[in-house]
Amino acid sequence: MQQLPQDQLQNIEEPEMSFLDHLEELRWHVIRAFAAITLCTVVAFVSKDFVFGTLIFGPTTPDFWTFQMLCQLSDILHSEALCIDSIPFNAQSRLMTGQFTMHITASFALGIIVAFPYAFWEIWRFISPGLYIKERKVARGAVFYVSLLFIIGVMFGYYIITPLTVNFLSSYQVHASVLNEFDIVSYVSTITTLVLACGLLFQLPMVVYFLTKAGLLTPDIMKNYRKHGIVAIFLLGAMLTPPDPFSQILIAIPLIGLYQFSIAISNRTYKNISRDLN
Repeated sequence: MQQLPQDQLQNIEEPEMSFLDHLEELRWHVIRAFAAITLCTVVAFVSKDFVFGTLIFGPTTPDFWTFQMLCQLSDILHSEALCIDSIPFNAQSRLMTGQFTMHITASFALGIIVAFPYAFWEIWRFISPGLYIKERKVARGAVFYVSLLFIIGVMFGYYIITPLTVNFLSSYQVHASVLNEFDIVSYVSTITTLVLACGLLFQLPMVVYFLTKAGLLTPDIMKNYRKHGIVAIFLLGAMLTPPDPFSQILIAIPLIGLYQFSIAISNRTYKNISRDLN
């Protein structure tokens, strides 16, 4: 009698669930993930002064961390070109429900960001039991690395992309007679889109890792299609960011670096697979 591999035997020994049972299990994982997002959203909503006074409108003031670091760098280089001591930013609400709507939008976006590691962990708890033992070993640490990359992307979007974009767009004028007075709906939407887009786009190394493990991607493919990948990065950045070239270029530059880093990850993963096969 042919003996099954241990990883397949493990899955057979576990009681098989029906399709409806799987849907019920998924439903509870989704409910818990959404409950965590809702809880964080409510906390952010009642913390209006901190959320808007410190987080949302922080990148519009010269004492924001990024601008302070640029001023310190300017002092080191003995040049005032990098120091930003004033930002001509003015916001207003042109819609009767504008401020309330943006209060909810900003709170929900912050709720997603804060609860993302837990929400992803809940979804992963539903997926992982269906994997073989070997596949679970391959995916070990997935929640940690996905959450880490998401946090790094969010921090990059908030501390690098957002303040530079705000400074550029608030200072840009086609004519001196045209004043920049931004609607709060446009501003909050731009900030949340930039930050969340960076968090998602920074998942590229994890996507490359799993595709390489699955045999769908190799480092040679990534190298041969490098130019196509860069074009795809710019297109993806254009779709996930506000429609201004400055933001798209700022996001595309680190993504190109992530693409190079992903090639290294794919190369190392591919070598490990080849070594195990031999």
